Amino acid sequence: MTIPARLGIVTLGVADLPRSVAFYAALGWERCSASSDEIAWFRTADSHIGLFPWHELAEDAHLPAEPRARFGGITLAINVDAPEDVAASLDAAVAAGATLLKAATVMDWGGTSGYFADPDGHPWEVAHNPFFPIDLDGRVRIP
Repeated sequence: MTIPARLGIVTLGVADLPRSVAFYAALGWERCSASSDEIAWFRTADSHIGLFPWHELAEDAHLPAEPRARFGGITLAINVDAPEDVAASLDAAVAAGATLLKAATVMDWGGTSGYFADPDGHPWEVAHNPFFPIDLDGRVRIP
């Protein structure tokens, strides 16, 4: 048997569910009707983001709910249509309550990239990559 190569849901452990829901709603993201008082779901172009209380998520995965390092070895990424959209997106995230980690920067590889952290410290990259087109559904196509 093989495991399908797809990523349908990314669940983020959060310290304060209402605060995190308010943050992602302030980004303009669509909250799914399947959301409840225990978990919130937000739709993205090709997957979903789940917000779930930190300790409960650790318990569900049978992991210790230890404090985590500022960098946990993973970043999430949002690709945008144009280089100038990177700075505008970072500004919108900060206005919604994010912390700016890295301002929009023109990169050696030919794109533009910057980072913010959500209220729980989850790092998000906002990037424009001229070599990775975005289709009409908002999905990134990596050749």
